[in-house]
Amino acid sequence: MKRFKRSAPLVFSLLTFVIWPFLYDSRTLLILLSQIFIFAVFAMSYDLLLGYTGIVSFGHAMFFGIGAYTLAIFMKQMGEPTVGGVLLAIVVTVILSMVLSLVIGMLTLRLKSHYFAMLTLAVASLLMVVAEKWRSVTMGNDGFTFMVPDLFRDRLSFYFICLLFMVASYVCLRRFTDSLLGKVLVAIRENEARAESLGYRTLYYKVAANVVAGIFAGLSGILYAISLRFVNTSVFSTEITLDALLMTIIGGVGTLVGAIIGSGLIEAAKHGLMGLAKVHWIFERWLIFFGVVYILVVMFFPKGIVGTVKEWREQRRKRKSFLRSAAQRQYEKTF
Repeated sequence: MKRFKRSAPLVFSLLTFVIWPFLYDSRTLLILLSQIFIFAVFAMSYDLLLGYTGIVSFGHAMFFGIGAYTLAIFMKQMGEPTVGGVLLAIVVTVILSMVLSLVIGMLTLRLKSHYFAMLTLAVASLLMVVAEKWRSVTMGNDGFTFMVPDLFRDRLSFYFICLLFMVASYVCLRRFTDSLLGKVLVAIRENEARAESLGYRTLYYKVAANVVAGIFAGLSGILYAISLRFVNTSVFSTEITLDALLMTIIGGVGTLVGAIIGSGLIEAAKHGLMGLAKVHWIFERWLIFFGVVYILVVMFFPKGIVGTVKEWREQRRKRKSFLRSAAQRQYEKTF
């Protein structure tokens, strides 16, 4: 019964997203929601590092960019895009993301402090330089457009593909974090030295988390490229990683659901503020207003939206338990 109460809001939200396109026909809204679903998976992959393992990465966009460029290059070289080509791009992205995250993890995760964050930033910057200089394949900063299979051209079909991708990713990552391996990751986040003293080889657990996070980030990059049908070096930029960081912090670190909520809030805020730029010139500086929104959220929800709501519920439960105990003691004194 308690599990049903926890999952009821998620089921209701999922049904709403499934029914919504048939009730409200808006191409702009479909595109926005598709972007939210894609970035929600990217943010969840980042939350696996930051929220569950305590690892800070400044170059998580490297996997996002690998997925985007892999799909784009495959579609461009094929001439006539097919679903089989997309599946092949998925396989190649998974392999590349796995190998790169494994190598980076084994090289730096045995070190403490900020070394991992700095190396990930360096590798992401290196990949951006490669994409800029390898113009015969990537067209440099200008980027290039490409065709996608008919299945992905229809916005409604693509919307449901993105929704299914987000739901499947959430289920997989939830099972991962609820497993024994996930519990060890939380123990590493809280006190790595104590986890090592209990016999856990923490390096291998952190590398495993890095590999899983890299794979899901790469897959989200594939759908991002499909949604735009265009790719350039911006997919490797630090701004992409910072977006994931903000989504995770605003929604709630270490919750997964918070990453989805944070993605929705940030993408909707960007879309709304950019739309207001057509109304008044002051909104052309929409980044300033976006920063104000972020500051307000952090002030009123210091543990993120999901984390703060959980804290409120826990305080309310403790208050009820205290009042119930006080009433019971008073009853016993009376009789």
